[in-house]
Amino acid sequence: MVDIYIRGGWIITMDERRRILKDGAVAIEDGKIVDVGKAAKLDADYRYRSDIVIEASRDIVLPGLVNTHVHLAQGLLRGCADYLPLIPWLKERVWPLQGNYTEEEALASAKLVVLEMLKSGTTSFLETGLVGRYGPDKIIEFVYEAGIRAAIARHVMDLTGYALEENALHPGLIEPGDTSLKDVLRLYSKYHGWGNRIWIWFGPRTPGAVSQELYREISRRARELGTGITMHLAEVSEDVEYTVKTFGKKPVEFAHWLGLTGRNVVLVHVVWVDTGEIKLLAETGTSVSHNPSSNMKLASGGARISDMLGKGVNVALGTDGGPSNNTYDVLREMKHAALLQPLITRRADSIRAEQVIEMATINGAKALMIDKLVGSIEKGKRADIIVVDYWQPHLRPLSNPVSHLVYSASGHDVKHSIIDGKLVMFERRVLTLDEEAILREAEKSAGSLYERAGICAKPDTIWPVE
Repeated sequence: MVDIYIRGGWIITMDERRRILKDGAVAIEDGKIVDVGKAAKLDADYRYRSDIVIEASRDIVLPGLVNTHVHLAQGLLRGCADYLPLIPWLKERVWPLQGNYTEEEALASAKLVVLEMLKSGTTSFLETGLVGRYGPDKIIEFVYEAGIRAAIARHVMDLTGYALEENALHPGLIEPGDTSLKDVLRLYSKYHGWGNRIWIWFGPRTPGAVSQELYREISRRARELGTGITMHLAEVSEDVEYTVKTFGKKPVEFAHWLGLTGRNVVLVHVVWVDTGEIKLLAETGTSVSHNPSSNMKLASGGARISDMLGKGVNVALGTDGGPSNNTYDVLREMKHAALLQPLITRRADSIRAEQVIEMATINGAKALMIDKLVGSIEKGKRADIIVVDYWQPHLRPLSNPVSHLVYSASGHDVKHSIIDGKLVMFERRVLTLDEEAILREAEKSAGSLYERAGICAKPDTIWPVE
């Protein structure tokens, strides 16, 4: 007997050969994948009988998606800052709202985001940076109870600027360097490795908010502890202007100079870089989190992802947050990633659907340093698996499951999710959370937050609202 048996349908394994099995099957026991192969063969093995059989003959089965750039505290801010470029977007809307959060509101936001990710196929994610006012302990404990897998970064800072603009950060988000650094270490000691599903990372703020001394200390501590670092870099042209004018270095050169490159580093956005910097990312094994929806919405520019992949950079996918993307749906993000590269390169073949699925699965797992654990459907790996329903008009006829996943599917098509060998969502119902309570709490919390911050929560539309 096994715990869960998935049979039928297309299985996109993401193993070393990138095999696609038509009419395949997966056997799961004690949280692990114990076998994967053709259903005709596995069905005949008496060892794979199970009380939980998922009939997937009209489904696509693939590894759980990995979202490498998430702002849990921005779930309540969805749609709060449309039509603004990044720096005014931050200063006028996003930071004033985040700087007014209570712990209860921050937790309500995190619950909303995790619920959305679970319902849209994400099984692992990287939180970019919690701060003290959010109550990080309660958020981390909720994430664990929800059953999802996460690397959770805690912000570290000792300055208050953004690029060349001093005192840009909202007062409610400012923390002393020793306070923020010590709290990462406290959280690491308390939660790192919890259940083999929670890891604590360092989340230094964007250049302009961290001194070079503190950046170097973060690099040293992360390597000592064997944990990760994630940081926004070269998202907008102002970032390049800052590092070149202040330090005489381009953004990736600046990060490398401070020790912020390497296998344990995920740099986010990385839009404004040149060929030499791409080469440096590849040479150092640094991962890049590509967030195409956010980059397009904020008019930040288009990252040279096809060039990065061509040079061997490990590129993964991220959704960013509620106000810069408006969803946390990685399947939707896959389509945007696939469409943006032909637009900026003017080459229809600049990126393939296969590469985009790699970015959303095995590359994401590699970025989080858990690719030996998850990211593919292979014997011996932990069972993080999602089942996508293709028996729908927008996914028929199913001539190419790889193309359909990237160009036609969305998170609403995810039917079942398994994390660490446990059913977390079945028939679109999340089994670990009270969905209705989370939605009610989010609606209530957003109202009080906007009122306290003095930001109008009415629809930002040029049409009359009566």
